[in-house]
Parts: sequence; C-alpha cells; structure tokens
Amino acid sequence: MAEEEKNKDNQPIEPADGITYLSGMYQDWFLDYASYVILERAVPYVNDGLKPVQRRILHAMREMDDGRYNKVANIIGQTMQYHPHGDASIGDALVQLGQKDLLVDSQGNWGNILTGDGAAAPRYIEARLSKFALDVVFNPKTTNWKLSYDGRKREPVTLPVKFPLLLTQGVEGIAVGLASKILPHNFNELIDASIAYLKEEEFEIFPDFPTGGSADFSKYNDGLRGGAVKVRAKIEKVDNKTLAITELPFGKTTSTLIESIIKANDKNKIKVKRIDDNTSDRVEILVHLGTGVSSDKTIDALFAFTDCEVSISPNACIILDDKPLFIGVSEILKRNTDQTLMLLKLELEIRMGELEESWHFASLEKIFIEERIYKDKEFEQSANMDQAVAHVDKRLDPWKPKLKREITRDDILKLMEIRMARILKFNTDKANNYIQSIEDEIEDIKLKIKNIVPFTIEYYQRIKDKYGKGRERKTEIRSFENIEASKVVVANEKLYFDAEEGFIGTSLRKAEYVCDCSDIDDIIVFRKDGTYFITKVSEKAFVGKNIQHIAVFKKNDKRTIYNVVYRDGRQGAFYMKRFAVTGMTRDKEYDLTKGTAGSRIWYFSANPNGEAEVLKVTLKHKARLKKLQFEVDFSELAIKGRGAMGNILTKNDVHKISLKEKGVSTLGGRKIWFDPDVFRINSDSRGKFLGEFQGEDKILVLYKNGEYQLYNFDLSNHFDPDILAIEKFDNSKVLSAVYYDAEQEFYYVKRFEIDEVMGRRISFIGDHPDNKLVSVTWVRYPRLEIEFGGKNSARENEIIEVAEFIGVKSHKARGKRLTNYEVENIKEIEPVVKDEDDKPADDEPEEESSEDVPFEVKRPKGEDDEDKNQMSLF
Repeated sequence: MAEEEKNKDNQPIEPADGITYLSGMYQDWFLDYASYVILERAVPYVNDGLKPVQRRILHAMREMDDGRYNKVANIIGQTMQYHPHGDASIGDALVQLGQKDLLVDSQGNWGNILTGDGAAAPRYIEARLSKFALDVVFNPKTTNWKLSYDGRKREPVTLPVKFPLLLTQGVEGIAVGLASKILPHNFNELIDASIAYLKEEEFEIFPDFPTGGSADFSKYNDGLRGGAVKVRAKIEKVDNKTLAITELPFGKTTSTLIESIIKANDKNKIKVKRIDDNTSDRVEILVHLGTGVSSDKTIDALFAFTDCEVSISPNACIILDDKPLFIGVSEILKRNTDQTLMLLKLELEIRMGELEESWHFASLEKIFIEERIYKDKEFEQSANMDQAVAHVDKRLDPWKPKLKREITRDDILKLMEIRMARILKFNTDKANNYIQSIEDEIEDIKLKIKNIVPFTIEYYQRIKDKYGKGRERKTEIRSFENIEASKVVVANEKLYFDAEEGFIGTSLRKAEYVCDCSDIDDIIVFRKDGTYFITKVSEKAFVGKNIQHIAVFKKNDKRTIYNVVYRDGRQGAFYMKRFAVTGMTRDKEYDLTKGTAGSRIWYFSANPNGEAEVLKVTLKHKARLKKLQFEVDFSELAIKGRGAMGNILTKNDVHKISLKEKGVSTLGGRKIWFDPDVFRINSDSRGKFLGEFQGEDKILVLYKNGEYQLYNFDLSNHFDPDILAIEKFDNSKVLSAVYYDAEQEFYYVKRFEIDEVMGRRISFIGDHPDNKLVSVTWVRYPRLEIEFGGKNSARENEIIEVAEFIGVKSHKARGKRLTNYEVENIKEIEPVVKDEDDKPADDEPEEESSEDVPFEVKRPKGEDDEDKNQMSLF
C-alpha cells in the first residue's frame, strides 16, 4: 500500500473533491501492468502450452484453413482481429512457430536457425496448418470461448491440445519480475513418457535441441529453477590440422559461434589459422590449426573459451488457473497427459450424446412413418399447430418408455418437417440397420470410456506412428568432464624475472626469461628462506629478491615432486624432504621449513615426474670428524605432505651440497583408466583400467567400422564414440579379424600385427564402404565354426584352425576366404591351445580377457542385424 499524504502535524490530508494524489494513482497500476504482461504476453498456459499470441495465430489460421497456403501477411492481418499488439510481434511469433516445424507447414524462405538468417518479408512467404496441428490442436466442441479484445469476435480461452505441446516446442519469455524458460524435448520420448505415466511406470525426460550437439543433464533438476544443462557443439577431427564443427549448442548460430572463436583467438586463448563456414542445410564450420598446435587440446580449449560449450539455466514456469506456477517438466507432462485423457473422454461423451440424439430422432422418424401418423384424420384436420403437435405426441405414447429421453415439442416439429419424397422412399430395413449401427457405435464408445486409459495409450501410439518418423533424438546425452582452462589454454605469454629489483611479470622484456605461460595461469614462487606462495600472472608484480625457484603452478599435480635440503635456523640441523604441492590459497605465504628464524634452503629441485637424484654432501672440517663426504639418495626418502618437517640429513656444518647423479622417477608408471561415459582417459580410477604407462607406451583403439588407431596416454586425447575395444598396446600380439568383403561377397579372415603409426585411423578390412567387420580376437590360436545357410544349409559345419589356415600378414592384405558356400553364422569356439600367458597377474587390477570375446557374425545382406554384430569390450 502506498503511504497516505500527511501534513506537517503528521495528520492524513483529506483529498479535495475530484483530486487523486500521484501515489494513489500508482498504487495499483504497476501490479496491473505486471499481471497483464505475465498472463497475456510472456508465460505459457499449461493447458495448451501456448502464449496468447501463438494461440491467436493458430486460431486465425484455423479460421482461414482451406488446405491451401496463405500469405503470411494475410495471416498476420487475420490475427490482428484478436491480438492488439501490432503486426511485428505477430510476424515474429509466426516465424518462430514455423521454424519449429511442428504446427505450421511453411513455404518459402523462413530463415535458418543454424546461421541466424532471418525470414523473408511476410508478403513473400506462405504457411498453413500442419496435419499434426489439425489432428491434435483443434476441436470447437471442446473449446472454451471468450470475446476478443474489441468484443467483435470469439477467440479460445485455451486450445484443446491433446499432446504435451509445451514440452515439445519449449518456450522462453521474460515478464515483469518473472521469467520462463522451458527447453524443447523430443517428440517421441514425450509420447513414450506419457504412455509410461498412464501405465503407472517410472519415466524420465530430458531436453532435445533442434541444433543437435551433446548435453550433460546431470544437473537438469527436472527443469526447475537452480538446475543447469551443459550443451556442447559436435567437433570432429578431419585431420591433425583441421577440426569440423557439425552441430551447434542450443541458442547459438554459426555466426555467433565463429565470432566467439575469433575473440578467443584474438585474446590468445587458442591458436587458429583460418575458419571456413560451409553451412547450408547442415552445419559445417572448418577450423584450421597452425603448425605444432594440438588438435585434442584445441577441442578442449574451444569448449573452455568459446561458445562451443554453453550452460543453460532452465526455469519451468507456467500459468495455471490464471496464476504463475513453478513446476518441473515431469509434473507438466503428467498434467498434459491427464488433460489429454480428459479431452479424449469428453470427445467420446460428446460423440455419444450426438449418437443418442441421432438414435432418438431416427426412432421417432421410423415410428412416425411406419405408423402413418402423418395420415391420421385428426392430424390432417388439425385447426392449428398446437393441436397437430398434441395429436402426434399422444400417438407416440406407446413408444415413449422405450426411448432414451422425453419427446419435446422441437422433436415433433422436426418430424412434421419431413418431406413427402423422403416418406415415399422410406425403407424399414435400412432404417433398422441405421439404428443398429448407431447402437453399435454407442456400445463401442461406452467400452472406450470404460477403458479410457488403454484408449488414450492407443491414441498416443497412433500419433507416434503417424508423425514420429524423422523426429528421432538429435542431441546426444553425455556426461562431461570439467575442463580446466589452465590446462588447455595456449601459452600466449612469456614470464620474466628481474632478480635485481625482485619483480616478475610478462612485461619485463629485458629481464631474465623464466618460462612460457598463459594470462590465466598461477605462478608458484619459492624463496631461499623456505617461504613460498602462488600468485596470478600479471604484467609486473613484486615477489622479492631472494628467489630460489619460479614456475607455472599446476593445481592437483601429484607428479611434480620437490626435493629440498634446508637448515633449521642459523645453527640448527640440516633436513631433507620430498613433497608435492597440489593446492594452495592464492597470495598466502607457506613455509617448507620448521619456520625458525634464519632458516635457509641449501638444495632445491623441482621434478616433473617424481625423479629422485643422488646428492654429494661435503661437511666442514671439524675435530674428531673422520668422514667429511657422503652421499644421500632421495629415492630412499618417502614423499610426504608439504608441511612435514623432513628427515635429518646431518647435524654437522655443511660446506657444500652438489648433484652427483640424476635420478629416475620413484612414482612408477602412470595408471590410466578409460571412462566409457565420456570417452576420455583419466588417472582417477574411473572406468576400465588400461594399465600402467611409461615413456613411449601407447593406447590401441579398435573401432566398430574395422579401423584402428594408436594414441599416446595424454589425458587430453579425444576418442570417437564408435569404440569396439580400447587397451594398452602390445606390439607382440597378433590380431585375428573376420570381415565380410562386399566387393567379393565372401567372408575373409586375416591375421596381422598392428603397425606403429600414430595420429590417424587405419582400416584393416579394406576400403570398400560396404565392408563389415564381423569380429576380432587376440586369442593366439583361435578356432572358428562355420554354419552354412541357404541351399547349403544341409552341409555339415566346418571347423577352421585360424593359425593353421592363414599366416600373419600385413593389415593391408585382403586375407583368406573362409568358404565359397553361403554362410548362416560364424562363431568362435574353445581353442585347443589356450592363451595362459595372457591372463592378468594377481596384483594387477582385473582387466577383461580377450579370450572371453565371442565371435559374432552378421548375415551378408541383412542390414537389420547390424547392431547385433557390433561387439563392445567395455
């Protein structure tokens, strides 16, 4: 409430006649305006999933519908009878409806959601209602009506939509102090979820975007406020120097995406040589990389620094009973499904009422004609209409108990309007058959009403069968790894250290060069007194003159080990320690010594892979000190926390400490796992254990299309999703493969060793596009059993000892034909000689044995069996 106007004595001022104070005028106006914007412009109604402008457009198009296209300008003019906000808002809303390709059948240039190009002028493009819209959106018999804004026309309060339209199309609107953002969902999945709900089964629905891409819905929160969806573009490697973006994140266009890549390149976050946009009806953005730029790291950098990855915050807000309501998408689907059931039941009840009326009049007509009531003397000699009606009513008395309702005056008047020609052509058998057909249909409707849930399920299934083709999911559901920007950003700066003045920074060109870095990196600084800290890269920052070590800091890096010897105070003992620094608070000082005043570092090394060197320690001469030199090996020292005191090296005075011998890593190899949910490798024990990797070790990936590729074990590697098998590469193993050669139309088997070629996929089943891999195995002496089919089905199965059947050749060789007869099935059977040496050791993480991989075969011409033939080892 606005405060009342008061005088200097704090007493309310009585308004004079005809005067309204300004505060009173604004008291309700803003609330009225806010309510109007919420209800009439921005937020959709849950009943039909439409905003008022969309509802009015569809209603106007239904009034105009004659099966032909109408100019959009004409549709806009028709809609303006109902929508009082001008042609621009109507035209924009109509174009958006047309681009969603569900309710509006469009013709002409309607723009491009991929490139962001706008539609042609309304006078050049045409539209009509789609068959889907005519099927599920309209029914004047079940529509509630209201007067238009000027009172001249009727318009629907809401349309009787028998489908979860709101979730299919999605919606975004901003009102006064309120917003709604419901993401689009998949047509077929919504139908499946509605059927599951009617069957009282559990269901879960996730958005599906028209621009494709992949999305992580782990924090979707059922579309409620507070949730988030990460959406990524689809990026493929054409080769090591070219990336292709073929699908976009929702809400982005090729123009905005390319602009974000150019900005990131200008800021030196990524290094891009050239960008080509070949988008037409499909997205194709080619990103050309410079020499020496990693394609895998660039993919991660595109996700980290450009619009190739976006985060969307849903906010499911709808209008229910003229009030805004925040509910999840699952609840919206349930309400839509309940409404569909209700509308279908209402339509059945209306139809049954119509049939009962038809039955009622058909029965009266039959009695009226068969009993020749129209020829009664009293009827013909009636003085007026009332007397004639009374006579007919009396004559119908014997049949009244059999009728479904009472006979009204209108019924009798309608009988009296029957033409003589119809009476003369009246056929009792036809009349009886017609009445019987009505009764049969009434019984059928009663059965449907009684079983309204199965009837609704059949309705949904019919809609899916009729309109669901071509509406398969476009957005891949994935789990994303969090990309640390500091790990993928291009080292676009050089770090310098001015020892005389004690400054570090990227602008100190004349100072000592330290290392390459990026402008988002943190720098770790160790002083000679044992204190250390991390600070953000800047153009110039004071760190002090007494500096021992400066480097780029990598958070959670457990493999960089610092080996240190320090003296506790000026006269204390010497200590040695090994530690890692995995996380620190920025600009907070820490101490690797015990903190005693006068402490100093005597030896320091930073080892990127946990190397442990051997030191030579020379002591100062001292009476009764016989051994002035000795060696100490850091590998004998355990790696402890950064706050540990360390082990005593000596309590005597030290003259010098020098490096005697460089060491090797004490951390062993790096254990690597493959996570099939994100198609990435990791060192965090997620997924399938691949092994312990050192130096030049490689990862072998076999793909379902008959290709293989070797990778290093860099955690930034990207793997394609069509993986058949992934494992640590062993160059001593021989791969046996069975494949169908489409050119020769026979099955072949081959044995070969993997060529150690890095960086590209290599086909081992030939270059014909229709060749199909049947299966692979690492078993050294595999045995195959061939079952024959077709006209050779009576032929006895044949056993093939693969190692005797064919020798080891190149992966380029065609191999050897298994048989000339028609094949029904090929399967691997127990080998005579088993691969005992291939079993994992007891102290290693258990891996899946290649011996357990079955041979599966596909029929040469049966496309339907394709999925069954593709084997997965994880």
